[in-house]
Amino acid sequence: MGTDALTLADLLRVANNPGFDRWQEQVRRTGGCSNPIHLIGSTVTRDAKTGGILYAYSTDQEPGGRLRVACGNRRASQCPSCAWTYAGDTYHLIRAGITGGKSVPATVQDHPRVFATLTAPSFGPVHNRPAKGRCRCGSPHPDDDPALGTALDPASYDYAGAVLWNNHAGDLWRRFTIYLRREIATRAGLTQSALQEVCRVSFGKVAEFQKRGAIHFHAVVRFDGPDGPDSAPPAWASLALLDDAIRAAAARVSVPVDPAGAFPARTLAWGTQIDVQPIGALGHEELTEAAVASYVAKYATKAAETTGTVDRRIGELSELDKVQHLPAHTRRLIEACWDLDKAYPERMLARWAHMLGFRGHFSTKSRRYSTTLGALRQVRADYRARQDRQERGYSEDLDDSEGSTLVLAHWTYAGHGHTPGESWLAASIAREIRDNRELAREARADLPDLDDMEVWA
Repeated sequence: MGTDALTLADLLRVANNPGFDRWQEQVRRTGGCSNPIHLIGSTVTRDAKTGGILYAYSTDQEPGGRLRVACGNRRASQCPSCAWTYAGDTYHLIRAGITGGKSVPATVQDHPRVFATLTAPSFGPVHNRPAKGRCRCGSPHPDDDPALGTALDPASYDYAGAVLWNNHAGDLWRRFTIYLRREIATRAGLTQSALQEVCRVSFGKVAEFQKRGAIHFHAVVRFDGPDGPDSAPPAWASLALLDDAIRAAAARVSVPVDPAGAFPARTLAWGTQIDVQPIGALGHEELTEAAVASYVAKYATKAAETTGTVDRRIGELSELDKVQHLPAHTRRLIEACWDLDKAYPERMLARWAHMLGFRGHFSTKSRRYSTTLGALRQVRADYRARQDRQERGYSEDLDDSEGSTLVLAHWTYAGHGHTPGESWLAASIAREIRDNRELAREARADLPDLDDMEVWA
């Protein structure tokens, strides 16, 4: 990796600093975070019974007088290191809902489960790579052709409809989950209230941007018994019924958009391309649990980068003139957000123009699907707390979680990020950490379990 003169000079400055080893240790603890948060402060740990000081820490002795902690940004374009950790958590969250683990019983493997994809409708023909034949433009586009996903005729493409659809995608999903339960109840010959007494539907989903700039959703949808994953679904809750109910529910969903200014009334709906595939274990389905979890985790750290858009909010449209290599198709979608913002101010389209109008969560789940991201993060926090207690020589009966110690802390935000040389070194550390994790994965012939913190932490 090449470095310019400024970066090289700063790199030498950092490496020759007396606190370099401690700086490296801090960066390693963040996982090589690209944009760490800087804190100034102190903490004192006391024995809750005796009041004696067990441990005292202050950032006064740290490099630059600061403690660096990971930013926690899920977006790979902002921080690859923290996004990798987020993707790992999402992988385990999704897989636990398919195979069990993380407080989910292994018997959930016997529940009917499908991987469903719901897409946006067409807003006009775009350059693509059809399974048969060529694109409508007559050209055989290679995989990396920047024309893919862009409008064949920008003048007739419905850019307003595209960004309004993205903006209401969360509403479309919410209504889909409502209709899905209704469709299942109808097919089971039950009322909705009676359905809850014998069967529940759980899901974990992720949003993904297509190259054309439209959101679509991938979801694991699962039948459970009345008590969630701990109970078996009724015999009538089959894969065929779930497949049929998903397609019927998607076809019923609509979200009306009132006319405003020069923009006519619209009715937003799902596209006709709906894919529902059974997930392994029940039979001999090709779609494995690991493949589904990996696929969902991959897109949990993405935003709209596949469209070439910017990865930050846009204060003024004039800012786009400074963005290099912004595709014309993406620029028109962003401009449409700003035009529509005047007509639909409550939708905050200009605020979310960098996301092409989408303002929902990229990864969500129903309450009983599986564990939570918070619980997975707590595993790491508990592991590191145990490490710290061992390093400080606490007796085994001093456990923070049981109130045997009292921690008094005071922290102040002092900035964020790295200097050019620090950034280069942090990226090197992040690559080293990731390479070591990949080697550990290969040795285990599987992704690491978050309970095995020697691999993950």
